[in-house]
Amino acid sequence: MTNDAQPSKCIVLHSGGLDSTACLLLARKHGRVPQSLGIAYGQRHDIENNYAAEQCRRFGIERRIVDVHWHRPEIDIPQDRSLDDMKAGIAPTFVPGRNAVFLALACAEAAGAGADEVWLGVNAVDYSGYPDCRESFLTAFRAMWAEAVPNPPRIVAPLVNMTKPQIAAMARDLGLKRGDTWSCYAPDLSAAEPKPCGRCDACLLHNHAWQDVDNAGAYTPAL
Repeated sequence: MTNDAQPSKCIVLHSGGLDSTACLLLARKHGRVPQSLGIAYGQRHDIENNYAAEQCRRFGIERRIVDVHWHRPEIDIPQDRSLDDMKAGIAPTFVPGRNAVFLALACAEAAGAGADEVWLGVNAVDYSGYPDCRESFLTAFRAMWAEAVPNPPRIVAPLVNMTKPQIAAMARDLGLKRGDTWSCYAPDLSAAEPKPCGRCDACLLHNHAWQDVDNAGAYTPAL
């Protein structure tokens, strides 16, 4: 945080999942005034945005939604993969350009909102091979944005080198519990309340995180 009397404002890309919600609460813990930014981009379901809205109500955090749509490829959702399988290559659930688009929108939002930073919860340890979740992507984006915009916001990705159990342990310490966030790609909508499928990569990583949370050990992400 800056040395000014007023705490700095930051934009947090917030989908309602474990990583982004932990990132949102971590920003608040570190003295920022976070604004949750959701992206409506034609997702199959609004479940994640509903979870994010409830989280923001619970913790008293401002939330905004940006609507954006583009012609994305059809996604084949794999099931029952091991963690090793997920790390072996780029998962079929990868959406080309998504994080670049989202991060550009967040940086543009920061300019209008008077925010000094943009936070995002990308993770490159327990993940599905997405190239836009790695530090190399963030480094390249920072360089591009510095060329495009004078005095660009600082881009903060505190979870990038954390394991999923470490993220879950931190989320627990920040006031979240299993079930407070949504990660499923293919929910069961047959009942009154949606249920996670338990078989897609997102569900399996979420379960891995919370099953091993007590063995994660203390971890303080560098900011």
